Amino acid sequence: MSLSLNLCRICAAAGLLVALLPGAWAEKADRSKPMVIEADKPGTIDLQNQVVVFNGNVVIAQGTLQIRAEKVEVRERADGTRGAAAIGVPGRQVTLRQKRDGVDEFLEGLADRIEYDSKGDTLKFIGNASVRRMRSGVLADEITGAQIVWDNSTEQFNVQGGAVSPSNPAGRVRAVFAPRVDPTTSSPPPAAAPLKPARALGEGR
Repeated sequence: MSLSLNLCRICAAAGLLVALLPGAWAEKADRSKPMVIEADKPGTIDLQNQVVVFNGNVVIAQGTLQIRAEKVEVRERADGTRGAAAIGVPGRQVTLRQKRDGVDEFLEGLADRIEYDSKGDTLKFIGNASVRRMRSGVLADEITGAQIVWDNSTEQFNVQGGAVSPSNPAGRVRAVFAPRVDPTTSSPPPAAAPLKPARALGEGR
């Protein structure tokens, strides 16, 4: 296998990571920006098992998109579908941030692990997960739970059990939505499609 083909595989794998944020959220201009991948260790390729791995304080940036994780792994399956996992370490979660297209808003996701599955077109935030929308630097909406699943085909979130703590002994999920601005007292923000959680928060998939 030639070095150039190996590099193509790394670029293809990294390209999948850009899809971690669904297209409905993403700044469209980011797709045409150069991608920069930094890690403490060189990228490795396992051709036999079709796995590409980046290790050690991994940072992936493309335009407004930024992903930070301790480890990033991309796997190609026999059927041609791919899965990607960004993994954190204790005390440092995976973070994902990207501007929404056409508005002054950023989507931010945090979790112990973030997984993308091209076969199901789903994005999972696993372990102490939260997804929030920041509008002009101010928190607008936030969903938290033990696991948050974004289904790109239905454009819905499904939130499962929250973290158990003294303040949340039942492990309930939590969603916070900012009130709409009253047009008679203040100028409303630019129109933007709201986050759409699943109809029944806490239901399993």
